[in-house]
Amino acid sequence: MTIKEQTGAIARSAVTLDRRAAIAAGTAFALWSPAQAGLQLDPITALDATALSAAIHARRLSCVEVMTAYLDRIDALNTTVNAIVALQDRAALLAEARQRDEELARGLSRGPLHGFPHAVKDLEDVRGIVSTQGSPILKDFVPKTDGYFIERLRRGGAIFIGKTNVPEFGLGSQTYNRVYGTTGNAYDPSKTSGGSSGGASVGVALRMLPLADGSDYMGSLRNPTAWNNVFGLRPSIGRIARSNDGFLPSIGVMGPVARTLPDMAMLLSVMAGPDVRDPASIHGDPGLFLQSLARDWRGTRIGWLGDFGGYLAFEPGILDLCRGAIKVLEGLGCIVEEVRPDQDMAELWEAFVAIRNWQTAAGLADFHADPAKRALLKAEAVWEVQRGLALKAIDITRASAVRIAWYRKIVKLFETYRFLVSPSAQVFPFDKSLHWPDHIGNRPMDSYHRWMEVVAPISLTGCPAIGVPVGFGAQGLPMGMQIVGSLGQDLDCLRIAQAYDKETRWVERRPPEASAQVLLRLSG
Repeated sequence: MTIKEQTGAIARSAVTLDRRAAIAAGTAFALWSPAQAGLQLDPITALDATALSAAIHARRLSCVEVMTAYLDRIDALNTTVNAIVALQDRAALLAEARQRDEELARGLSRGPLHGFPHAVKDLEDVRGIVSTQGSPILKDFVPKTDGYFIERLRRGGAIFIGKTNVPEFGLGSQTYNRVYGTTGNAYDPSKTSGGSSGGASVGVALRMLPLADGSDYMGSLRNPTAWNNVFGLRPSIGRIARSNDGFLPSIGVMGPVARTLPDMAMLLSVMAGPDVRDPASIHGDPGLFLQSLARDWRGTRIGWLGDFGGYLAFEPGILDLCRGAIKVLEGLGCIVEEVRPDQDMAELWEAFVAIRNWQTAAGLADFHADPAKRALLKAEAVWEVQRGLALKAIDITRASAVRIAWYRKIVKLFETYRFLVSPSAQVFPFDKSLHWPDHIGNRPMDSYHRWMEVVAPISLTGCPAIGVPVGFGAQGLPMGMQIVGSLGQDLDCLRIAQAYDKETRWVERRPPEASAQVLLRLSG
């Protein structure tokens, strides 16, 4: 599908708004009440990304207006939550936006994201913007080239305004580092945003960004989106080309963060696609994600993984929220049954940890070998590297054998069930000053990531998993559930999520206005 066809498809599926209609739409989605915080959402940032793209291409909104609205919102909110980092010079960004307007005036569109302000997760290189990976070791590193999918975003019209905050080297589902500090939750900035796509999720939830990219090794697109009441897709492995894996048996993937499923599909249509430099990348037209997301799911069988037969610990309320979401799926005509895979889950966890130790060591071993740089690594990174360096080739071979055996069991399950579902996290957002939870209830967690074990079995399969909101716990904090499809069925994941969202509308029903009270306290 050509760029012209893509933007045409977006325009046909989006609500095309003029300036007055945009203003009216803004009042319906205001996240901050003037009576609470003296801040009213600009009608431009109120638009969903598909509607924003349509309005830009119809020249009902200029790229300069869009850039100004988003930068103003970042100025108003980011000091509280610290989601956007390495923010670029306003004058330079507005000049780039004017160039986009001039291109449209000549009939030239770069793609669906033409003129979109975009902040890239700070684990990926962006030409000319400091890319720290949350590490003091890289605090002054400015790449000369873009990562593979960053090239696609640039070609698709995005204007890079900065980065989104991450844990150091993406290690951990808690976004804090010694370069930029900690990112607070969109619903309560005193709580964690999750991670590692914490800055991306908060930026989208608070409408400081129309869309965001993220990555997911161990739930990094499922945990933080769950905790900020937005959508995150861990695509099929190879759906989005990666710059640093090649022939290695990777677990990590890149993916989109969005407030609506059509928004997510639009971003995925830009990020995805084959790349000859990545031999694992999936061939096929990424324009397929711009197809209709409507579908009848009556009679669809879904397997509920739950707590894997009592193996996993959960904070009270999480499983209940997910069971409520299951009732929504049943209301769509789906048949949901509890399933218990025939798998030694402790063995599977050990295989996951071994592969993660090995891959982390491969990436950080040179830093670890330099005493000055090793001193700048956080303790969890040192732990990963030292364990990885102690592994032998036979250890990785055995862990990989466990992984492939597990994948084949999941393939067998997909012969019966169209999707599998399970919670996206085992705890609700916790105090952001806490590095990680060492207990869930009375069950101790023996590592910095054990409390997120629920996502690891899905990561190992390479299958697509979309994180959807399921509501809010007793303290008013969000939670989510992952819907897992078979390998390559990313579009079906988007479609079932769209049907679910039409019945729940959590993002619209519960925007992060609860943060307003915290904002007032923090501002005095």
